[in-house]
Amino acid sequence: MIKANKQAAGLIVFEGVDGAGKGVQSRALHKAMLAAGYPVILTREPGGSVSAEAIRKLIVEGDTERWDSISELLLIYAARRSHLQETIFPNLEQGTWVISDRFADSSRAFQGVAGGLGLELVEQVHEIVVGQFKPLLTLVLDIDPTLSLQRAEQRGDSEDRFEQKGLQYQQRVREGFLQIVKDSEQTHSLIDASQSIDRVQASIKEVVSQRLGFEL
Repeated sequence: MIKANKQAAGLIVFEGVDGAGKGVQSRALHKAMLAAGYPVILTREPGGSVSAEAIRKLIVEGDTERWDSISELLLIYAARRSHLQETIFPNLEQGTWVISDRFADSSRAFQGVAGGLGLELVEQVHEIVVGQFKPLLTLVLDIDPTLSLQRAEQRGDSEDRFEQKGLQYQQRVREGFLQIVKDSEQTHSLIDASQSIDRVQASIKEVVSQRLGFEL
């Protein structure tokens, strides 16, 4: 049975450094929401639409020097525009919740903070591409990058361009996310991702239920 939402469907985002467990936990929340009867889809960035997935390969694979930070930012926002138009907006208009593995805060943390572009430039591009649209809830999975990089290495796939940028880069990314959460406590929640998968999942369900009124 499909449950009626207490509020209009919105976007729920998972953020964090590479290897924080966003994929595992976003899939778990998606499964839990479906089991509870909520209309919901799971998507990701970069990607989430046919055009955006093509751009994804350019961004997450290859040598670390393949693109500089501004090139990364522009490619990601081109993918994000497609993702919004082809996937996120149509589903929200139909009353379907959207869970996304990454969204705009990744641009702020990766290119704005760690990449040295500054948040002002990222916000200028964001305003042009995204406008005033925002996620209803962003879950930032926080973990020491030393551990998260070990996790990422165990995946052994080719999408490791950002992991190859090294520990100091990922530490700056983490600092960026921590600052974002501090500045946006009403819409963001920090989750200790160093715990077991089950405990992280339980923490996420609790936050989502409290913030959005779900029965999970």
